[in-house]
Amino acid sequence: MSSDNTSDGEARERLIDMAAEFYDQFAEGDVPSMTLPTRSKSNIVFDDDAGVWVYGDRTSTRSANSVNGARKLLKAVYTIDFLAQQLDEDRSSTLRELYYLSESWGEEEAQFNDQSESDKLVEDLEIVSGVKREDFHMRPEESGAKVMGPLRIREQTNRGDREIHCQDDVGQGGYQIPNNPDTIEFLEHDVDFVLCVETGGMRDRLVENGFDDEYNALVVHLGGQPARATRRLTKRLHDELDLPVTVFTDGDPWSYRIFGSVSYGSIKSAHLSEYLATPEAQFIGIRPADIVEYDLPTDPLSDSDVNALESELEDPRFQSEFWTEQIELQLDIGKKAEQQALASRGLDFVTDTYLPERLTEMGIL
Repeated sequence: MSSDNTSDGEARERLIDMAAEFYDQFAEGDVPSMTLPTRSKSNIVFDDDAGVWVYGDRTSTRSANSVNGARKLLKAVYTIDFLAQQLDEDRSSTLRELYYLSESWGEEEAQFNDQSESDKLVEDLEIVSGVKREDFHMRPEESGAKVMGPLRIREQTNRGDREIHCQDDVGQGGYQIPNNPDTIEFLEHDVDFVLCVETGGMRDRLVENGFDDEYNALVVHLGGQPARATRRLTKRLHDELDLPVTVFTDGDPWSYRIFGSVSYGSIKSAHLSEYLATPEAQFIGIRPADIVEYDLPTDPLSDSDVNALESELEDPRFQSEFWTEQIELQLDIGKKAEQQALASRGLDFVTDTYLPERLTEMGIL
């Protein structure tokens, strides 16, 4: 188990401390309130020591001095009570279940209007308490992200410990990452590097072609914007096994943000950047330069693509000579390309030529 895990007792204590603070404010004649970092791009700052983007000093206050504010604090208290009881009973639930569970709460004003509201409240409780939702026994719906490669692990499950080899003991689909990857212990491995892959189609191509076996790669399927569990496992693989981490995505602005979330964190989870982000992660492609060099099949950039690229030129996560050059090139050519566009040069091109050449250039092979 990782030392980053918080015990059930400590997690419950911190939840109760939050609720007790509201009561203390009442007792002292103060209007109950909760202070949180302002969650916006303008309040993201670079932490030089950690090498990740975190929330800055700007804060906002949830106060019961308005009906809307009082309603939000009421929902927080009901949620704290539910989570504390869940920890007492050693149960777990999904974020979706929490939303529906609120329908059974006796106070109608405490019920959530939609799941985005309950999701955001759980994030608020994480920030204020300093405890991750995984330690509240809260999990998202299954992300389906999987890994394939020469790694043997021990996973703690509610049915006992299981030892699994992520090639020999799994089918072609790979080993599914659990909601809380800190329940995984790394036993042994022959992995030389981690290759995070955006799309399922490309992940399947790499596995079918035996790329993980030939190059001792651990192929991690990101499944689009990667879930927290995927980013946490990736960070642990780098930090604990000293493995290089590479990220292979489509060549468009939204995919560059997938790389950004793996390497530097995201606005939504900036309070967990030191736990989730891998600043040393390197971007393989698809690069705009690849579109030109390999004459890949493309689609034209949409207006939203152009706006996103222009925004990334100002995004603190992309302030490097490499990204400035690539983004300006893409704006100039007005095109984007998918990973699977490499198939225009043959089904084996990506594993026989593209990835080996890029990985050699990067000093990984």
